[in-house]
Amino acid sequence: MKGKSLLIIMLIAGAAAVGYRWLPSYYNPFTPLTLDDPPGKITQFKLRRLTPEACEQLLVQANRRALIRTQAVADSDGACPLRNVVRVRSFGPVALSGSFLASCPLALSSALFVSQQARPLTRAYMGSELAQIEHLGSFACRNIYHRPDARLSEHATADALDISAFRLTSGRRVTILNGWTSAGTQPWLGALLAASCGYYGNGLGPNYNAAHANHFHLGMRGFGLCR
Repeated sequence: MKGKSLLIIMLIAGAAAVGYRWLPSYYNPFTPLTLDDPPGKITQFKLRRLTPEACEQLLVQANRRALIRTQAVADSDGACPLRNVVRVRSFGPVALSGSFLASCPLALSSALFVSQQARPLTRAYMGSELAQIEHLGSFACRNIYHRPDARLSEHATADALDISAFRLTSGRRVTILNGWTSAGTQPWLGALLAASCGYYGNGLGPNYNAAHANHFHLGMRGFGLCR
């Protein structure tokens, strides 16, 4: 009986191994992430387990393909030291209200989110192209909610971006503060926030608490908390 059980286990393991070999790479959690992997749980899993070296290599590729434009930044010390961060200038054709500092994971996740989700969703919901993302910044050496007894914020390591508004090629400007409660823009903004779950560790918006009434907080901690 034990011999039969062992044989069954070996057959199942062998079948699984063969199956993974023939899976498309974007469905196989054990193959390296590529910039062409579609959004989903597998891509999210791969983003979360990227090594620093793999992240840097993918960010170089993303720059070459004009998904993002970044500039190298020297490491800094102080109360909130920064290591291996970049300055993000734009996301391809999507401009920024200003450049921002980002860890490699934040920069890469943002590049994929904008190209795979933000731009297509804007076309689908708003009938226009996304022209610019306005933000409140990424790096700030502080604790969560500025509380002295709280842990360091994701902003203290340039691991989060606060988005406050979007501009469309039609000329329209939509803020999170006003757009979230507008019937004409809430479905689009809600879809953007929901889609961020596949790229960031957390995506927090106006429904989370009053502190996020005017922006989307997109951070790298956690694993897909969006609300």
